[in-house]
Amino acid sequence: MPLYESTFITRQDLSRQDITKLTESMGAIVAQGGGKVVKDEYWGLRNLAYKINKSRKGHYVMLSIDAPAPAVKEMERNLRHNEDVIRLLTIRVDALEEGPSAMMNQSRSREEGTPDDISADVADADADIAIN
Repeated sequence: MPLYESTFITRQDLSRQDITKLTESMGAIVAQGGGKVVKDEYWGLRNLAYKINKSRKGHYVMLSIDAPAPAVKEMERNLRHNEDVIRLLTIRVDALEEGPSAMMNQSRSREEGTPDDISADVADADADIAIN
């Protein structure tokens, strides 16, 4: 079956539970069409580059989908009719990404306080100082 990645942005005033329900309902639609959601990631409440429907922020969600095209089209149709969804983008991919996406890695490095490549350089510098 074809592989897809679908990302959508919801209004900022929704709760995390509402977003989880929306994600589960989209997964159920894909399952009814004969596919499955391989991975779903919540990227968090993020600033938008510009105002969309008077919103400055939105909740980002990414779904990795293994499903036939009609199931994905039905999911997109439901997302477009949902008042809570601000924007949506679905693309077909050759292979699904294993492990966390780049956005999840970026948010983890922000939580730790330093980017991954800088922390490795600092660790190397500390090791050199300890040896000398």
